Amino acid sequence: MKTTITNTSVMKIEHIAIWTRDLEGMRNFYTHYFNASSGSGYYNHSKEFRSYFLSFEGECRLELMQMPTVTNNRNDYRKHYSGIAHFAFKVGSRERVDQITEMLQQDGFEIISPGRMTGDGYYESAVYDPEKNRIEIVA
Repeated sequence: MKTTITNTSVMKIEHIAIWTRDLEGMRNFYTHYFNASSGSGYYNHSKEFRSYFLSFEGECRLELMQMPTVTNNRNDYRKHYSGIAHFAFKVGSRERVDQITEMLQQDGFEIISPGRMTGDGYYESAVYDPEKNRIEIVA
């Protein structure tokens, strides 16, 4: 039996992420044509991971990401590939992140990573939906 979330707090998509081969070109495209404001770049030296968060009018953001190990091959859902990488639900608190992640795990969904602080300041967990799309749950 599936667990039901009873808390009535509003959930919304926090950001959508795209793996890209040309991080600066994509950043320039969205800032020029769609009036996005770009945050400062983030760089994780150990993974050679780079990203920018772009903000638009409203609350949803776009995360552009680049890492040398990302491939164009979409045959293995466990690997990252070029294109949409994940989307994130903002749920309001660390406790809600952990609660929802635990419910998903109890209901048999695959957890990619439990709740944790990330290098760019998020408390998040990550799970696969039924079709193996990556979802982040963020505080």
